[in-house]
Amino acid sequence: QVQVVESGGGLVQPGGSLRLSCAVSGIDFRIYGVNWYRQALGKEREWVARIDSSGRRSDYADSVKGRFAIRRDNAHKTVYLQMNSLKPEDTAVYYCRARHPGLGDVGSWGQGTQVTVSS
Repeated sequence: QVQVVESGGGLVQPGGSLRLSCAVSGIDFRIYGVNWYRQALGKEREWVARIDSSGRRSDYADSVKGRFAIRRDNAHKTVYLQMNSLKPEDTAVYYCRARHPGLGDVGSWGQGTQVTVSS
């Protein structure tokens, strides 16, 4: 059964950086992509970024393009989201999901990790 554990969130000033981690277990990680999502207080969850199983293709929401970078480490079954030039509007709980190429996102939502951008 697929499980994800998000970590790395915290409080950071505007313009700062954080690196989030998504540790995946219970599946053959090599064939799964990973999506990152976020949900701000009072708002719907939104997609942020994705990486494919090979690690060669990634896509980003327009709101984070050029500031966030996603990469994967298959040896450690972990996907990272490097977030730079953070803005107050990036404040949210960040979640990841494993994505099967034919089935889409699989497994339950994890606990997420809180990112707060504030001076």
